[in-house]
Amino acid sequence: MNIIFSLEAPAAQSFKNLYDTTNWGPIERDVGFYADALRGSWASVSAYDDDRLVAFARAISDGKLHAFITEMIVDPEYQRRSLGEQLLKLLVDRCHFLGVNDIQLFCAEGKADFYLKNGFSRRPDDAPGMQYSGALTTAPGLWTPAGAAE
Repeated sequence: MNIIFSLEAPAAQSFKNLYDTTNWGPIERDVGFYADALRGSWASVSAYDDDRLVAFARAISDGKLHAFITEMIVDPEYQRRSLGEQLLKLLVDRCHFLGVNDIQLFCAEGKADFYLKNGFSRRPDDAPGMQYSGALTTAPGLWTPAGAAE
C-alpha cells in the first residue's frame, strides 16, 4: 500500500465512487451532484492508492470562526490501517493552518470512539448539536434572482 495524500479535492466521479461505499445516500445521484458538493468545500484531504481515491475528508467553513467536517470516508477495504487517523489529523491541521480552531462534526453511528481517540470530545448533553428535520419547502420565487425566468 503506497498512499499519497493531497490537499486537492478529488474528481467528482472518484468522490461519488467512494461516497457510494458508505450507504449514506442514493447511488442514483449523478456525478454533477457530487461536483456541486465538492465546490462547497473549504478544506479537503484526499488519499490515493496509485490513482484510486481510497479516503477523503472535507470541511466547510466561514473561514474565521468555525469549520465543520462534513465527510470523513475511508474505503472499507482500507479501514483499520490508520488511514482514517492520518486523514483526520491532516484535515484538522489544515483547518488550524487556515486560521480556524473551532472544528466540529457529526459522526456516523458507531464511530464516536474513533473521534474521541483523535482529539474530539462530546458536546455536553445540555448543549447538543441540532439538525433541521422539518418539511423541505421553499417559497415560490423567494430564491429566484431578480429578473431571472422561473
